[in-house]
Amino acid sequence: MIAIGSIDAHQHFWSLARGDYSWMSPDLKPIYRDVSPGELKPILDRHSIAGTVLVQAAASLGETEYMLGIADATPWVKAVVGWVDFERRDHLRQLERFARHRKFRGVRPMIQDIPDVDWMLRSDIEWGFRAIVDLDLRFDALGFPRHLGNFLTLLRRHKDLTCVLDHCMKPRIREGAFDDWAKGIAAIAEETGAYVKLSGLATEARSGWTPGDLAPYVSHVIDAFGADRVMWGSDWPVIDLNASYDSWRAATLDLIGDHPGKAAILGGSARRFYRLD
Repeated sequence: MIAIGSIDAHQHFWSLARGDYSWMSPDLKPIYRDVSPGELKPILDRHSIAGTVLVQAAASLGETEYMLGIADATPWVKAVVGWVDFERRDHLRQLERFARHRKFRGVRPMIQDIPDVDWMLRSDIEWGFRAIVDLDLRFDALGFPRHLGNFLTLLRRHKDLTCVLDHCMKPRIREGAFDDWAKGIAAIAEETGAYVKLSGLATEARSGWTPGDLAPYVSHVIDAFGADRVMWGSDWPVIDLNASYDSWRAATLDLIGDHPGKAAILGGSARRFYRLD
């Protein structure tokens, strides 16, 4: 049975004509198109999903405004995670302004795209993490396994920072890499109060992946964090690069089975973390 009030804790919308998706290119053919609420709504209905968290995909204030406009017009978009420039202290005013919106919940700097692996530890951007805490917002941590050690340092430094690791920190599943990622994930789970998004794994797997390919990673995340700190997300439409919404949802349900924390993973954790109720 699907949990009543299931939440998709990570999805995107974009309009290519806006022009600020610096990572988007025509070779990403399955997702190089406009994506809108009208396309996603039937998929959510098919899976009895009651609401979503809309997450930034561009490093611009304009995209955050765009997402908040969609959220205003779309009741089932329950929360928005946006962006501000941590390298501009004057963006504190922008963050304060966004925080007054009833559906704005947090920010996500695109750390995976920043060449400096130590960027998050720089003293000149520390104001951003302090502001997230002061404004009772959330921090979506977007990175790769190489960032795990620095995220642990960051969370030790800012013990009150409410954080979720996006996409299980993108383990290199197609390469069969596990041990170093697993150790870093476990350290964050044990030493901090961070949450993790059960999302993005299919994108990191080989073409033609099976649930068995993902099983060790899913099991480790749930065992390390506990179901109350794990939230499911589709990462739609990025999921279309190597799967589909339907196949990733089906794989998740297969892998978590009748786990006693199933309701938390499919909705309860996201509701609590993002204050959706």
